[in-house]
Amino acid sequence: MDPSVKDAIARWPDVPAVFGWLSLDARGRWRLHPQGQAAQGGPGESITNAQILGFINRNYEHDEAGRWFFQNGPQRVYLRLDAAPYVFRLSDDSRTLVTHTDAAVDTVSGWWLDDSGQLYAMTPLGPGIVLDRDLPALLDRLATPDGAPLLDALDSGQALSVTLPHAYPAAPLRQIAQRDLAATLGFQANPIDQAAPGEPERGE
Repeated sequence: MDPSVKDAIARWPDVPAVFGWLSLDARGRWRLHPQGQAAQGGPGESITNAQILGFINRNYEHDEAGRWFFQNGPQRVYLRLDAAPYVFRLSDDSRTLVTHTDAAVDTVSGWWLDDSGQLYAMTPLGPGIVLDRDLPALLDRLATPDGAPLLDALDSGQALSVTLPHAYPAAPLRQIAQRDLAATLGFQANPIDQAAPGEPERGE
């Protein structure tokens, strides 16, 4: 988090958080919702300014309830997650994963394959989805500890442990229903302001 942001939090600790203005799509793109209606769905508007994107990336955090937010000075801007808190892409050398905020992924403690064929990973930074365009290349590289290609091992129907050779040690691979991902990986996909009067309840 930027020092200027930490200073602003210390100076104005009681600024109310806001909801509905920002979302993160499944390809790792920040989207602005000028009417504050992210919770209602809709793609929003793409944010393209490099300085703004860098500021958001550096000040992206989560609270103990699994709600992810952008710390905009003293104010938290909670956001809707269309897939997961992070979107992982392959590094330039295709050896490791990198987040949509340009942070390197040091290790993976678990993998999940959902019923739509999307792959997710748990990392020290938090959980994320593998970027769709990099998924085929990553699946080709993942292997069981004895060196068998993951795609071949999936047909066995057995519980699997997989590794990304020369990068991450073996970790369990589980299959999961997409509807169970947020609860299993510990994040709220669409947080709402519980203090807002008359706000209908929404599922994660």
